Amino acid sequence: MVIPSNDGVWDELAVLLDKPKYKKMLKNVILSKVAENSIVMKNKYVILALLTSLILYFAGNSFANNTLVVAKTEQTCINCHSSAVQAWQNSDHAKAMALPNKNSVLANFNNVNVEHYGQKAYFFIKDNQYQVTISYDDNMDNYPIKYTFGHFPLQQYLVETENGKLQVLPFAWDARAKTDGGQRWYHNYSHEEIRPEDRLHWRQPLQNWNGMCADCHSDGLKRNYNADNNSFKTNFDNINVGCLSCHGDMSEHGQPSTPRNIANDITSAQHPTGQWLRGVKDKTAHWQGEKRDNSFMDNCFSCHALRSPLTDGITANMPFLDQFMPQLPSAPTYFVDGQIKEEVYVYGSFLQSKMYGKGVNCLDCHDKHTMKLKIEGNGLCLQCHGSEVYNVKSHHQHQETSTGAQCVNCHMPTKRYMGVDDRRDHSFKIPRPDLSLKFSTPNACTQCHQDKSNQWASENLEKWHGKPKKLLKSKQYLMALNNGQAIKLEDHLSIIADTKLDVISRASALQMLSFTTQIITIELLKPYLEHQESLLRLSAANAALLLTPATRVLHLSPLLTDKYKAVRVAAARSLVTSKVNANDQQAFNDAFSELFNGNDISSWRGEGRANQGSLAIETNNMLAAEKAFQGAIKVEPYFEIGFINLADVYRIQQQPQQAEAVLVKGMKNLPKSSAIKYAYGLHLVRQKNLSKSVVFFEKAMLLSPDNGQYAYTFVLAMDGTGQSAQALNKLKVLILNYSDKAQLRELGLHLAQKLNNKEYYDYFIKL
Repeated sequence: MVIPSNDGVWDELAVLLDKPKYKKMLKNVILSKVAENSIVMKNKYVILALLTSLILYFAGNSFANNTLVVAKTEQTCINCHSSAVQAWQNSDHAKAMALPNKNSVLANFNNVNVEHYGQKAYFFIKDNQYQVTISYDDNMDNYPIKYTFGHFPLQQYLVETENGKLQVLPFAWDARAKTDGGQRWYHNYSHEEIRPEDRLHWRQPLQNWNGMCADCHSDGLKRNYNADNNSFKTNFDNINVGCLSCHGDMSEHGQPSTPRNIANDITSAQHPTGQWLRGVKDKTAHWQGEKRDNSFMDNCFSCHALRSPLTDGITANMPFLDQFMPQLPSAPTYFVDGQIKEEVYVYGSFLQSKMYGKGVNCLDCHDKHTMKLKIEGNGLCLQCHGSEVYNVKSHHQHQETSTGAQCVNCHMPTKRYMGVDDRRDHSFKIPRPDLSLKFSTPNACTQCHQDKSNQWASENLEKWHGKPKKLLKSKQYLMALNNGQAIKLEDHLSIIADTKLDVISRASALQMLSFTTQIITIELLKPYLEHQESLLRLSAANAALLLTPATRVLHLSPLLTDKYKAVRVAAARSLVTSKVNANDQQAFNDAFSELFNGNDISSWRGEGRANQGSLAIETNNMLAAEKAFQGAIKVEPYFEIGFINLADVYRIQQQPQQAEAVLVKGMKNLPKSSAIKYAYGLHLVRQKNLSKSVVFFEKAMLLSPDNGQYAYTFVLAMDGTGQSAQALNKLKVLILNYSDKAQLRELGLHLAQKLNNKEYYDYFIKL
């Protein structure tokens, strides 16, 4: 047995615990555990894992449950794979989360004051413990730092505000070099004030570590959320992202008597039965050999995707669609051409790419343990793309040593998230400033040349490479659809049917069928309900609400036993109001249970509870619906949907006084919510108080000037109170603010006819 040669490690442990008297006892306990489990301590990583276990154990921390077991598991890996562990230690995964100490904390805690719009924080070290005093207005609290979170380009810090609940502090450390603007504290929302009544305030659920962040930053994490008392008993197997997250529990594999199971190995860029080859006349390489098994990327997608969980925690080597419901690329989270817009991570963009379609996987570019790029610069792309074709000025039209000559800067433009984090788009699109002119999409040309126009960029690209390649007709229709434009049903269906288009875009279009039609025939939908592509089956299950009830039951019931949980859940959701056949009842019950459990996992935030409430309404369980929406307001008092839906429950039960009280409380909590003011206006209409409703419809319209429905209802209410002439004048001005004028135009024509005003009628008829 090998143990540390000096007491420095034990001293550091005692300091971290702030209990020096435990030093000898801790050392003896660790050594006894080592002897008990026959662990050979040859690696600092193992020692630190054991120390972490004991730190958490003696600190009484609820997250300590399985840490020691992990140390044993990781040691098993280290015995044979020490080089892999050493490479992993250089990865971001290894620094995903850590206990705060002088090695893990990057920020300046040397008595530093920071302030942002009245939010103040004082970072300091006291009694060898990193701490923060944070205040807003007259409220002030002091917290010890429980964990570091991430490390580059920013590092965040977690504090425990309630027993078991960890929140992300609103100030993060910019870990970039000082020359890049880093080495400073900054607010997570640097350009706006986030008051305590905002959903984005650091004390609210959307900034909660247990629910929002935890499962992707620690191995084997379980949230263990209790919806009844709104509490967490979260634990994890390992504090950061290590072997277990990608390989799963390999303890049996580590036993000398157990033969190696090749099936558990992660597929790499190398392959025993194939390789990337490029012929003399080929511009790019093609895969030669047996089709690659890229299913291992589901491990990557589990964290690098915008998705909703269907299970508590992530299980390695389990299909992505068995654990998550993905958000497909569409507006407003993506630009209309599929480029990343909001914080959507990689899944949705990479699945759009030609590379994914050709079989390229994550490990063709990223090292499997450091996760860093295998080759820096253009050499990475030139593994498959001919240098003589693409790495020349005639192609990129920039000086060879310039940033403009780098492949990624044109084909993987960045977007900044979290204030300092520049992330690349993985759809690998060709810059199209001509599309930017039409759809206001970003492009790499004007993103770099910010003083130039899209017209300038478009003309130069045409000069260099000729007219841009004509987009697939289906892609044009999809962009129009994402842009909010109405398209014909036959054009919409052509998007879904086009096999030249990537599958995830087709699935996205399929999911949006309700934008174009309110009913569809089974002949049109059936091929996708039975499709071999799981994403198409998933979207078809969602779109099945457009079928007649009887047809829906007949053709959707088989998906209740689909091999993927996401598809089963979508099928159950579409059949909630239907009476399935007796033979399918058990399958429905099982899938509905999976749906309910998925919502329950997310019930720490308003959306999860609201989803449960919606299910309860559809099953005519008003008591459960009332409880769910009350719970949504309790866990998130600034969640507008909770107030609106609870008021609807009271309205359905003919309890107008309760409905009014809920909406009044909602307006008090969320004075800038246009949706609640609009809902209150509708409530007043039902109470035959039309004149008062006009005031709230106008407030809603002014708060959401892009919502044409609010403007329509405001003008209609004015007309209903006898102010028809004033309403017509208002509408003539308002209609110019909206891109979709159809409904407002019809209202204008109606009012003009009603008032026999030919001038205004001619005005609206020409719009």
